[in-house]
Amino acid sequence: MKWFGFGFNGFGQIKPGRKDEEEGMRVLSPVALLDSLCTCAETFSRTGLSRKQKTETQKVVASWSRTAVIHRTAVCVCAGQRRWLCEPGVEEQEEEQQETEESLSGVENSTPLKRLAVSLALGTGHAVLLAASGTVYTWGHGSHGQLGHGTLVSGDEPQAIEALWGVPMKSVAAGGWHSACISAGGDLYVWGWNESGQIGLPSKGLREERPREESIEKDKLKGNKKEDEGTSDVFISIQAFPALVDLSEAAEIKKVSCGSRHTAAITSTGDLYTWGWGFYGQLGHGSRCSSDEPKIVEFFSGGGMSVEDVTCGLWNTFVSADPRDRVAS
Repeated sequence: MKWFGFGFNGFGQIKPGRKDEEEGMRVLSPVALLDSLCTCAETFSRTGLSRKQKTETQKVVASWSRTAVIHRTAVCVCAGQRRWLCEPGVEEQEEEQQETEESLSGVENSTPLKRLAVSLALGTGHAVLLAASGTVYTWGHGSHGQLGHGTLVSGDEPQAIEALWGVPMKSVAAGGWHSACISAGGDLYVWGWNESGQIGLPSKGLREERPREESIEKDKLKGNKKEDEGTSDVFISIQAFPALVDLSEAAEIKKVSCGSRHTAAITSTGDLYTWGWGFYGQLGHGSRCSSDEPKIVEFFSGGGMSVEDVTCGLWNTFVSADPRDRVAS
């Protein structure tokens, strides 16, 4: 798989650049992660495996100012021209495995976490946990509805989202102030703050940012210059209950990831959809425009590529994709 990145590049997380250069801070369209960004040839050459085997990227994880590129046997942390390589040897790996086994040996199977947790996603101040039963639990800050309980109240203890009872989930994700999950049937549910359209529902803030001329022209076509005033109730600033978001009628959703104020999802057909805040190009549409409607990223679908994985940083997005003919074979 080949990895691509787009969005905030202020610290050279996607490609070498200077954060004091306005255009260098933004990558508006997907670009392939360069070898110079995430490899240290002199270190990889010390082992018996080929450089290609050693540097094959398995996963990308993004933080505020750095990007961690996980290779087959090493992790490279990148920030512009600076790189830090962590390459544990066989002895270190065995010690880590032994320590892990020892730490788990004293944990009874009946403990809640070991019996319950399948995966955990962390937002800015809240947590979303997926249980083995498919039930979703949330806790932490709830001021923007990100806990999904229908209120703006915070909670110290994990609480099941009652609105999702009876619908088993298979994955969860958390953004800055919003959350998401995918059902076993491939449906996408999103809830929380919608200030930038990150949960895929009409955002008044985004509509107000549109050029006045565009709004006037739209009103003329519909013959109603008071349309926004008369339909203001359809705008959603906070969605405190999980809402179903339709991306494609012909495909299920297989992966979702949330940034600070944007969301990205992959369909079972290998298409990537993004929505929310796009000021740094983190939506991958070649512009700085935000969107409260999920839109397909044409770079991949039009380029004959099938998207296999996606992970969102706060203000950027990283995607792995393969040629569709290779996926089909």
